[in-house]
Amino acid sequence: MRSATIALVFGTFLVAYVPLASSFGVAPTSSSRSTIKKSTSARPMLENLFGGFNKVLPKDTTPGESCTGEKIAVVGATGYIGKAVVRDSVRRGYPTVAVLRDASKGEEEEKFQGATLKQFDVTDRDACMAGDLFPKGSVDVVVSCLASRTGTKKDSYAIDYQATLNCAEAAKAAGARRFVLLSAYCVKSAERKDPYALQFQYAKMELENKLKELADDSFDYVSVRPTAFFKSLSGQVEIVDGGGPFVYFDLGNDKCATCNPISEPDLAAALIDQVADDAHKNGIWNLGGPDEGFSMKEQGEMIHDVLKKEGDPKLIGVPIGIFDVIINGLQWVGDTFNSEKFDDAAELGRIGKYYAVEDMLTTDPSERYGRTSLREHYEYIAENGQEYDPYTTVFGSEQGKKNFADKKKEMVEA
Repeated sequence: MRSATIALVFGTFLVAYVPLASSFGVAPTSSSRSTIKKSTSARPMLENLFGGFNKVLPKDTTPGESCTGEKIAVVGATGYIGKAVVRDSVRRGYPTVAVLRDASKGEEEEKFQGATLKQFDVTDRDACMAGDLFPKGSVDVVVSCLASRTGTKKDSYAIDYQATLNCAEAAKAAGARRFVLLSAYCVKSAERKDPYALQFQYAKMELENKLKELADDSFDYVSVRPTAFFKSLSGQVEIVDGGGPFVYFDLGNDKCATCNPISEPDLAAALIDQVADDAHKNGIWNLGGPDEGFSMKEQGEMIHDVLKKEGDPKLIGVPIGIFDVIINGLQWVGDTFNSEKFDDAAELGRIGKYYAVEDMLTTDPSERYGRTSLREHYEYIAENGQEYDPYTTVFGSEQGKKNFADKKKEMVEA
């Protein structure tokens, strides 16, 4: 059981390394009732902006600013990126509907200000196909930020594949012209049929293939595949600030995984850009942030420097071979006792190993986007702290992050 716990810790930490399910997940619910309400904390929409929303505006593809005036719906809106997408859509002037499992939980969410909240269970295929999700003519473009929380096979195919397909088919039936998918850079492993490709990668790849089949003269799609999120790389800031070491996975010969992550606002802007921009129509856009990329060791050194810690950075390299021992042990138990629980634990271990080994790095200038660098993100956290999110990191705790934020606030006030 100790090895299972270690695998889950490592797996959960590194799952957060990319835009995986856990960052913006959806869990099936028993209710399929649809409820629509305006966010009670929302500021009034600027109804006269651009001459009203019933008129589609002349196309402007300016990154981060474009707005066609069309009706936008965001599914998976309660997740980390989903919230940012809703906020950016409203900011630009789009009439925006945020689809949530429980609309009451979004009423006081600041990022939903100006959006219409719709409660709906997107795993209910019958309700989706009946037009309950998107009534005819109610939406022009759907942005999907749906993903499973765990990345295990059952969860991935229920959410990354089936629930997302439900939304795409419902969007097309309602007369929407485009479906924008938040996918993942690592889906390339499923495309290459790598022996170490993961279940959630296959689920996303199969969903993208379904979108190709759905596309026609009146309905198209864009699949955006980001490398990694800033938030998933900042889980150890509080630990380093408290004098603890920065942990990374050692691949041997002084090597470790490298990535160029993208910030939450920048990724949200890139997704909303796809409403007006046809450059990636019926295709895939691999997407990283503006940095050239940093190894895990370089990230640890950067955090040490940003926090102005004395002496040399404290870095601990964990041998990558530990994953093989853990994964093989868990899978043996799963196979021997036909245990789904241990099968899932082994898959989490494989997820952990994948992101410890694979670079999440875009090198083509056309695949880099955004204004915020990783260092600027760390500098912001060093001054303001960060919100605790159990689905993007296992390092630290909610209380630890609160204490760190309180300490920074006291330093500013002093």
